Amino acid sequence: MTPTFDFSGKRALVTGASSGIGHAVAAQLARSGAQVTAVGRNAAALKALQAESGCLPLALDVADVLALERALAPLPAFDLVVNCAGTTRIERAIDLQAGSFDAVMAVNARAAALVAARCGRAMIAAGVRGSIVNVSSQASLVALDAHLCYSASKAAMDAVTRALCLEFGPHGIRVNSVNPTVTLTPMAEQAWSDPAKSAAALKSIPLGRFAQVEEVVAPILFLLSDGAAMVSGVALPVDGGYTIA
Repeated sequence: MTPTFDFSGKRALVTGASSGIGHAVAAQLARSGAQVTAVGRNAAALKALQAESGCLPLALDVADVLALERALAPLPAFDLVVNCAGTTRIERAIDLQAGSFDAVMAVNARAAALVAARCGRAMIAAGVRGSIVNVSSQASLVALDAHLCYSASKAAMDAVTRALCLEFGPHGIRVNSVNPTVTLTPMAEQAWSDPAKSAAALKSIPLGRFAQVEEVVAPILFLLSDGAAMVSGVALPVDGGYTIA
């Protein structure tokens, strides 16, 4: 799978770039010509990404509001923004803890909203007609066992996407979500390697398999590109048909 996009001369910001989908998006944007600022908590991983693809590293915990605001303030207006930072807590609804709920919402919803809002403000001030993509989840669209916090946070992210679409659209800024199923990052491959665990989930996916990382990266790049010039406000399932029911 080798879709090609040209982002030459574009500035891009990618959160969650230390690993997984965010790492792959940042690297592919850089290979496609963009100047990429890669945000993540793992400074060593960001340094490796810089050596690999030339991304500019910005070590930061996006859940820290003051640190996030300070880090974003001096940055230039970006053309492209990808909110990929994410976390989760796996616990049953009857065991829900306030701390778990707040921690997941702080990263998945609040940080994404703040990054998009601050970057959008800079785009508007600079007259940049840009694109923002929020990496959501199928969990925002269907109920998943023991995922209350995560599902709520991703549903909030999709609501943020719609609100930003409405407010930023008149300035030529598009905002979309992608909603992938289980995506086989190294961590996910380990977590879902047990056939007894994965069998039930796979039965619910018409294509019969989980997503590869590049199969999520490609739709993100499409939504960032001029090929999606009239696409804004969508929550795009990348789930092999899981959410049809």
